Amino acid sequence: MSLFSITDAQLAFGHVALLDHTNFLIDPGERVGLIGYNGVGKSSLLKIVSGLIQPDDGLINRARALTTVYVPQEPVFCPGMCVFDIVASGLERTRMLLDEYNSVLCSLADMPEGPSQYPLLVRMNMLQSELDANDGWTWRTQVETTIAQLGLKSNTLVDQLSGGMHKRVALARALVMQSDILLLDEPTNHLDFDSIRWLETLLLSLRSSILFVTHDRVFLDRVATRIVELDRGRLLSYMGNFSFYQARKEKHLKEESVENEKFDKLLAQEEIWIRKSIEARRTRSIGRIARLVQMRNKLAKRRTVQDNACFNLKQADRSGKTVAELINVSKYYGEHPIVTCFSTTVMRGDKTGFVGANGAGKTTLLKLLLGKIMPDEGQVHIGTKLHIRYFDQMRTQLDPERSLIDTISPGGDWIQINGARKHVISYLRDFLFPAERAVSMVKSLSGGERNRLLLARLFAQPSNVLVLDEPTNDLDIPTLELLEELLIAYTGTVLLVSHDRAFLDNVVTSVIAAEGSGRWCKYIGNFSDWQIQRTRANFLLKGSVNIQPKQNENFILDANPSAVAGRNQRRSSKLTFNEQRELDSLPDQITWLEAEQQSISARLRDGSIFITDLAESIRLTEQYSEIDTNLLDALERWQILEAKRKPVK
Repeated sequence: MSLFSITDAQLAFGHVALLDHTNFLIDPGERVGLIGYNGVGKSSLLKIVSGLIQPDDGLINRARALTTVYVPQEPVFCPGMCVFDIVASGLERTRMLLDEYNSVLCSLADMPEGPSQYPLLVRMNMLQSELDANDGWTWRTQVETTIAQLGLKSNTLVDQLSGGMHKRVALARALVMQSDILLLDEPTNHLDFDSIRWLETLLLSLRSSILFVTHDRVFLDRVATRIVELDRGRLLSYMGNFSFYQARKEKHLKEESVENEKFDKLLAQEEIWIRKSIEARRTRSIGRIARLVQMRNKLAKRRTVQDNACFNLKQADRSGKTVAELINVSKYYGEHPIVTCFSTTVMRGDKTGFVGANGAGKTTLLKLLLGKIMPDEGQVHIGTKLHIRYFDQMRTQLDPERSLIDTISPGGDWIQINGARKHVISYLRDFLFPAERAVSMVKSLSGGERNRLLLARLFAQPSNVLVLDEPTNDLDIPTLELLEELLIAYTGTVLLVSHDRAFLDNVVTSVIAAEGSGRWCKYIGNFSDWQIQRTRANFLLKGSVNIQPKQNENFILDANPSAVAGRNQRRSSKLTFNEQRELDSLPDQITWLEAEQQSISARLRDGSIFITDLAESIRLTEQYSEIDTNLLDALERWQILEAKRKPVK
């Protein structure tokens, strides 16, 4: 039986129908990824499921005693509250029950024994039963355990936390409530890679059903068991993960196009028939006329596929061969090292991604490369003929009080794009801003619309170096894919900061990664290549092999666990007999775990199993996460045992 369902739902804001006579349901144990263009109503659907708003029309059915928790895109907390109090607020009813139970208990202790105690005893029994059912006696332990699991500190004030930590606090509050349906709006925004992987593992382990909105395609692939697309007021359901959805969606659009062509051809024939001469119309059928009227109505109600943005970059003349060079550069904030003794060279045409945890210093390193700030130590050489355009993740380049036209073309109605003259309203239309919104103020735009406007402003100016600091936040998936294509074809240099793994995989050709304590290293390849190289490098560097990179050297390491273990068998050892046996077996165990993980990934990749056997698909995704944890444990154990070996003298 479904936990929640809505039939023939209708919801409109102004003249735009967000839900147009559509149906939706969610079953126990499902993890549903909700996708669609910006502004189509995804957040509104989450709020309908949570009960925060009601549709204009439609029949809603909820399971008995259904509980839902909604985690918004930008959680807001009362200033001055600590993490413990915010998380504990999710158990407010349980705490009230416990307070009432203690009050009743005190009242009973003050009353003489007799019939007068009977109503209080009945009430105390009811409270005890409800507290038992909700595990209310240990609410404090639940809160503290959840806070610890999410890497938070109970006494930290929420005012001191970053955006990513705010999202963790909101998740902690939602998790202690143990709801039947967990509703997440853009859960990966402001989270770094490690936090996103942690969240994926957490969601895979939950028993609750999950309905979430995200533009992170890797996150959708790893977490979702069903994709629901909100398209032109309709909800279209596709069993499986995002990769399977893409294949099915393409087929669906082709079928829809063929059906529309057939319909249009038949309608054209009927319109010709109805306009025939008087003699021909004498034989016309009443039923045929009624069908024509229905076809006209159907055509009037048809909503075409929303146009995608149309990006074009205004490119400047080529820059010099060397764009920027850092030589033994160091930068400190107080005693805190941001960059320590780092050297790298950015060449013309490079597409480099900057990755690292929140606060690691990615933006600082970018500013060093651009000469915006000076290093405390080392040298910075900036190339020649540079036309740099900077995308700021905080969108500070946009004036909220200016119109869209003035933002793109101050004081004029025309712009030049690669030698072609274009009207600013037509240019804005390429970025999905209709003509009537061209005079709107920037402050009236949503987050995704502001990102599109900033891209439009950026691309209207000539450039040969693009610096993009988190450009993917709030953009829908079709716009992300179009931006990818544009950057891949761009002949200039791209410096990119992003937490979107698929975006980095598709765009960058090298990665500069934060290694901790101000250390940075450059790796050749995309994001996936960096992950493999980082794992292998850590595998070697943390063991007793003691391979250390030379100062300022950008390196790539490769390692085979079996080969490394074989070389180390020649060393004398302080290990016990059992530890030596365990160490000898670990390389084979690691190899087996990696093979199992690849096998499961291959079974899930095409998505067909989500249709043929949903229970098996859920089991495999959970097993994949478990193997991932075991693999990390095995690597850590291998490093510990290797560290105990006595080095050769």
